[in-house]
Amino acid sequence: MRLRGRGPSARAGPGEARPLAPPGRNPFVHELRLSALQKAQVAFMTLTLFPIRLLFAAFMMLLAWPFALVASLGPADKEPEQPLALWRKVVDFLLKAIMRTMWFAGGFHRVAVKGRQALPAEAAILTLAPHSSYFDAIPVTMTMSSIVMKAESRDIPIWGTLIRYIRPVFVSRSDQDSRRKTVEEIKRRAQSDGKWPQIMIFPEGTCTNRTCLITFKPGAFIPGVPVQPVVLRYANKMDTITWTWQGPGALKILWLTLCQFQNHLEIEFLPVYSPSEEEKKNPALYASNVRHVMAKALGVSVTDYTFEDCQLALAEGQLRLPTDTCLLEFARLVRGLGLKPEKLEKDLDRYSESARMKRGEKIGLSEFAAYLEVPVSDTLEDMFSLFDESGGGKIDLREYVVALSVVCRPSQTLETIQLAFRTYGSPEDGSIDEKDLSCILKTALGVADLTVTDLFQAIDQEERGRITFADFRGFAAMYPNFAEDYLYPNQTHFDSCARTPPAPTPNGFCTDFSPENLGFGRKNLCKKLD
Repeated sequence: MRLRGRGPSARAGPGEARPLAPPGRNPFVHELRLSALQKAQVAFMTLTLFPIRLLFAAFMMLLAWPFALVASLGPADKEPEQPLALWRKVVDFLLKAIMRTMWFAGGFHRVAVKGRQALPAEAAILTLAPHSSYFDAIPVTMTMSSIVMKAESRDIPIWGTLIRYIRPVFVSRSDQDSRRKTVEEIKRRAQSDGKWPQIMIFPEGTCTNRTCLITFKPGAFIPGVPVQPVVLRYANKMDTITWTWQGPGALKILWLTLCQFQNHLEIEFLPVYSPSEEEKKNPALYASNVRHVMAKALGVSVTDYTFEDCQLALAEGQLRLPTDTCLLEFARLVRGLGLKPEKLEKDLDRYSESARMKRGEKIGLSEFAAYLEVPVSDTLEDMFSLFDESGGGKIDLREYVVALSVVCRPSQTLETIQLAFRTYGSPEDGSIDEKDLSCILKTALGVADLTVTDLFQAIDQEERGRITFADFRGFAAMYPNFAEDYLYPNQTHFDSCARTPPAPTPNGFCTDFSPENLGFGRKNLCKKLD
């Protein structure tokens, strides 16, 4: 597979290959490399300022707890009194001061604020992006706005009390009707004419490395009320802030950030965005238009990658996707055609059998459209070009089936390989040669070039020149790290700290300040800090 340019300028005539486009940076990966001087700084700060900052931050949390406890007494769903009582105003001021002091102790000496925060009656919902770290909690504590959080958070000692004070919208994972209830609660608050605190929502739904804005989830835009976009900028030369699914873990991020002499954050409140009638009827359009406004303010691009692509990129399995994989683009195009991977999975065997009957015979664009039962479109042409590496206007259907299998079940490596053996294998014994193995693995990893000679020879112990799925499965059982050892032995991509993404939250909102770890990460440092 090969990533090619898109759009009118990328269209090529018959027999001409489209111009290649450089693969975009994976928004779910953050690589942090420290120079010798930076390592020396971290070592010095670890022995001096770090323990002081950590203890002081913990002390400020404890100091805030009794104020939040008293102020949060009473039913959580009761409408706040208007106007606020004097004692509540005092408590609110004290908590903001305590939280700001805590962040100051952590190195955020100056948090620059641009623009004007709208009043609750002007914009009941604040949409924040990019979402890249648990330090994104800073604007929440500075404004004491409500957020959408999982219900389990309120039971966390001390932190749960602070959370209850800002009157969040809690999401219960055990409640199958959670999405509807959450949306109804946000609508109720958004349409209260400013009686409830504003709600801050991170519409990306997961953390990225801030190189682009991924697809916004529609939850914040379903009520159809005006929103105020808020953009966040971290200007640290050494980026210890970013916490993505692959990169430094939570504890390491906390440690390195507290070892910085100073951390920089700029919060910019953009003008309130009032939806048109069309946007009120179409939350996805509303979300997309707000995202473009925020991307323009940030000076970054937008991408149609989603939280589900994060799951694909970092799914556990023996074939972990490299950072320059084309499969993220392929998954985006699948969705663009109106096809849902979760529904396509049950049809994989049928697709595989149709491709096997072709026996490697290549097909053109119109036949590909008929195979997928979709009309010819720019999106289909873009997908077609991923597999048309030579630019000859023909593709091998078997490659599409293998790529689709990875997208539908990213963590089930052996199931995809078994399907590929059935699709590529000889009618007699289902065996394949080295060329077929190269095609299978290049497609399964979404790369244009891959050397498989060493791997094939290691599996083909009898030197027959062909291997079966039984041979591959036995080898994979004996050498579970075969990909790292044989396909990319010189890469360190798989040594970094990766977290297994959870299932998407049922309400379409980011339910916490950071990615959540379910306990399957490779290193203890990756465990989520509640």
